[in-house]
Amino acid sequence: MTSQLKHKLKHRILLFWAALLAVVMLGEPAIALLPPSVVPWGAEPGEITPIPESFQKIRGVWLTTNDMNILRDSSRVQSAMAELSQLNFNTVYPVVWNSGYALYPSVIAQRAGIPYIHRGAAGQDILADVINQAHHQGLLVIPWFEFGLMAPPSSELALAHPEWLTQRQDGSQTSGSAAGEVMWLNPFKPEVQQFITSLVAEIAARYDIDGIQFDDHTALPSDFGYDPYTRSLYQQETEQPVPSNPRDPAWMRWRADKITDFVAQLNQTVKQYRPQAIFSVSPNPYDTAYNSFLQDWVGWINRGLVDELLVQVYRWDMNSFTDQILRPEIQMAQTQIPVGIGILTGLRHRPMPMSMIQSQVLRSTAQGLGVAFFYYESLWYDAPEPVAERQARFQDLFSVPAPRFSLR
Repeated sequence: MTSQLKHKLKHRILLFWAALLAVVMLGEPAIALLPPSVVPWGAEPGEITPIPESFQKIRGVWLTTNDMNILRDSSRVQSAMAELSQLNFNTVYPVVWNSGYALYPSVIAQRAGIPYIHRGAAGQDILADVINQAHHQGLLVIPWFEFGLMAPPSSELALAHPEWLTQRQDGSQTSGSAAGEVMWLNPFKPEVQQFITSLVAEIAARYDIDGIQFDDHTALPSDFGYDPYTRSLYQQETEQPVPSNPRDPAWMRWRADKITDFVAQLNQTVKQYRPQAIFSVSPNPYDTAYNSFLQDWVGWINRGLVDELLVQVYRWDMNSFTDQILRPEIQMAQTQIPVGIGILTGLRHRPMPMSMIQSQVLRSTAQGLGVAFFYYESLWYDAPEPVAERQARFQDLFSVPAPRFSLR
């Protein structure tokens, strides 16, 4: 048995006993299942051992740069964590990498010529403050590398390291995104991999985290990768010229596999410093993730690289939402790891009605899926209904606690 398999078995066994304790203490229904390939001590091979539904009950929220007015104020962070705990949330995902900047005092970023610009109002370390306050309220904290391999053209990162960027076939280097115009770091270059990996190691070594999350931007648009370095590497490894068609199946698979290898490196780094940490990913639905962004998250799960999956299903229409959460790859993932659905609770200039949020949560939980919300202030502060009404509706949705057990 390999050391990685031993670790995964130990991790699942500990989760089993922690979850069993939840049955005794909380009366949680024992309806979720461990994968048949992983059984606790005393079980016979082939048995499927029931564990509580709470194993799958991710109830999370992303803390974004839109929430910076709260994150910079320690007293407001304290109030926010207390609110979330009282409403039976169990996980927060604070942003630590956005627009080419670290949202914590990073030595690695400073060495790369990236200044530290996101301090608290009193000069405090925002990430350390969130971790302390969240843990005090019994919430897990999984820092989130929001921008992944993206960086705005005007960022110090893009300006200081143009050799780290990749391009399209016509030489263009920017693309549109929800965050505006961005450039893409080349995931195939060792220098880029080393930089991102070092940021991950820095956080894992310095902070009392429960995991680390990578999202749909730890990827590459499928029409990128035509820079000289990547062309040369492809020709060297395949003895074939780079196809002119960005959607050529072999060319897509080669790039997707390289990104998968990079994710494996990130996973190994996290586990080196925090063996019990949750390696979380929050991609787009699989068709979009793979075909548009070369992100083979099904392959990541099959390789045992993912401890938690949150699929971003940001939809304003229930039919489209339902179609996505019933996809077979989500059902497959549920047999192996905790899975949740990312639900949009509103944008700054387009609030989401609470009735739609409620419908999406109920539809997700009916499938045994957890949920996480984008983003904190849109839960109830930047919303069309009064704060008290929104919070009461969330209280109805999460009427009983669903603790997640940290093994950090």
